[in-house]
Amino acid sequence: MSTACNRATTSTVVIDKQPHLQYLTLDEAEQHCIDGASIWHWASNEEDLEPDVVMAAAGDVPTQESLAAVEWLRERVPDMKVRVVNVVDLMSLFTPDVHPHGMDQTRFVDLFTADKPVIFAFHGYQRAIHEIVHGRVNPERFHVRGFNEEGTTTTPFDMVVLNDYEPLSPGGAGAQTGHSFSPAFGRPHRRAGKLDPEGRGLLPRAFRGPAGDRGWTWRIGVPAGG
Repeated sequence: MSTACNRATTSTVVIDKQPHLQYLTLDEAEQHCIDGASIWHWASNEEDLEPDVVMAAAGDVPTQESLAAVEWLRERVPDMKVRVVNVVDLMSLFTPDVHPHGMDQTRFVDLFTADKPVIFAFHGYQRAIHEIVHGRVNPERFHVRGFNEEGTTTTPFDMVVLNDYEPLSPGGAGAQTGHSFSPAFGRPHRRAGKLDPEGRGLLPRAFRGPAGDRGWTWRIGVPAGG
């Protein structure tokens, strides 16, 4: 990431001390940082077709949670075409006239389509994303899961559950929202998983257990961790 930073700017890198999955090669990660946002084809299954739903994320925990949701959707609703978009530079979502890192409308549509629902997992306040995409094509199709002023310094599991952005929360929304745009799914949300025994909603795989189980890895195709 640091090699992709402009030498004329001051960049601050904030990172925790926990081990994280490596989703990209070094060259791919550098290009991803330069682009600010990109489609992760290895996690998507729409191939050359239009996706039924776009699963987007910004931030380390939201990215892992979103990928767990994508994996869950692809296993249980295989006929759903899912596109995965990861955002590493929020400023890239602005238009170029608002921020120099911003992308034009054509590239924005290339990433997020013009009319498909977008389930966006975010580590900050939901309204921040809604403000950034204001003025884009059909911005009302963006459904953001983020921080809801719930919880404090605690486990990742508790934070994602308390703030309602565990993977099967956006995943369930993905199946439900995708169905509204593509009736061919039948009733995918009814095929979605079961409530967890404690009644806290659909149980996340990435952070299963009260202490937060960081043992989840991507299992479809090429492993995400390794």
